[in-house]
Amino acid sequence: MLQTVQHNPILEACVRISPSRSSHRALGVVAAATLVAGVAAGCADRSSGGAESGEDFPTGNITLLTPTAAGGATDLTARTLGRQMEESLGVSVIVENRPGGAGSIGMQYLADQDPDGYTIGVLPVEVSLLGHQGYSIDPASYDFLGQVNSQPGTIAVPANSPYQTLDDLLAAAQADPGGITVSNAGPGSIWEAGAVELGRVAGVEFTGVPFDGGAPAVTAAVGSQVDAVVAGIGETAPAHADGRLRVLAVFTEEPAPALPGVPTATELGQDVVIGSWAVIAAPTGLPDGVATRIEDAIESASATDEYIDLIESGGNLPLYRSADETTTFVGSESDRFADLAAQE
Repeated sequence: MLQTVQHNPILEACVRISPSRSSHRALGVVAAATLVAGVAAGCADRSSGGAESGEDFPTGNITLLTPTAAGGATDLTARTLGRQMEESLGVSVIVENRPGGAGSIGMQYLADQDPDGYTIGVLPVEVSLLGHQGYSIDPASYDFLGQVNSQPGTIAVPANSPYQTLDDLLAAAQADPGGITVSNAGPGSIWEAGAVELGRVAGVEFTGVPFDGGAPAVTAAVGSQVDAVVAGIGETAPAHADGRLRVLAVFTEEPAPALPGVPTATELGQDVVIGSWAVIAAPTGLPDGVATRIEDAIESASATDEYIDLIESGGNLPLYRSADETTTFVGSESDRFADLAAQE
């Protein structure tokens, strides 16, 4: 049974990626292995042959940590992985939310745990970003086990908003600098940066309204507490589908299958491409045998149609990268953010 432990404060799930439809089927792969990995690593004594080979895993429950609030895209990924892994492993996967500090609280907590595989995490793009914003978060503190999704960014307005198109919203912002409020997942998040980037490209100024995660930021827009929200498609698409929000544009190079008929910002003349991704990680020092077992388990479990359907139903895109590929990818993202920080 999937269990939940809620610790309070902030969320964020964000990043810049240009997802492709062809990558959908991959995400499921990485997801499942991640939990298996945690399992494998956790129970055994690392000094024993069993621990190194991963043959004895799992022998107990796994904690799957997310440094975000409940209800957001990263949280959805963790819960989906947890359900799939419980079926294949026969143990409970306890999803633990530790939001706060733009995700830094949960990320630091994960880095401080024993590298035994029983505490692993689903980490958003901020793992490669926060170190360049004054936080003591370093990708080198983790062993990355795989990338499990990508999530395009979107901008949406309340269903009763007078702004029917992105042009309408930008025209209002042009006429009243700072008068248009846009909620986001919190200070330091890519979604906050996304709103700033849209304003820069369009030549307008928004007033950002940070929340403790993507889910509450979207809730604020649904309740007309703000004029608009910049958030991931996994958080806005369901509200768009049931008429609570109206997504004005997707920040991708190509239209998003989860939002048929919604244009990209680029199509509307605003060259903004922003998205999110999630990776599975463990504290650095995971034994090689355990890490290999985890990656293999993720691949087999996440390749099922059930897993992929669960991810796609939330508007996210299944995208799999192996452990080695993910490590390289996160490093390149960190380098990119370092270059951007140097330009500020």
